[in-house]
Amino acid sequence: MEEKVLRKFSYEFFLVLSSKLNEDGIGAIIKKLEDLISKNGELKSVDRWGKRKFAYPINKETEGEYILFNFESGPQFPMELDRINRITDGVLRSLIVKKDSDVEENKENRENA
Repeated sequence: MEEKVLRKFSYEFFLVLSSKLNEDGIGAIIKKLEDLISKNGELKSVDRWGKRKFAYPINKETEGEYILFNFESGPQFPMELDRINRITDGVLRSLIVKKDSDVEENKENRENA
């Protein structure tokens, strides 16, 4: 019987929340997503960028709260995370990007050379 080797990939998950949310609302969404990511992968970091103005209005809002998550997981989880973001109230935009580890390793090698 073959054992399946589950490969983990590194991802960046960028999130823009509505400025209409209070601090408790923002904290609740962040906590919910941290728990979800930790349950399905490994959360590396959460970086709150704070409130920023938009280049153009989104849903009649001109600013929002920016948050960046770095995590590792299997390849199926980002689709589920994206689905949950689409149905979560207060999320204006989200983007999940798979990091290319080969590019990062080559960049580090060039810097160390």
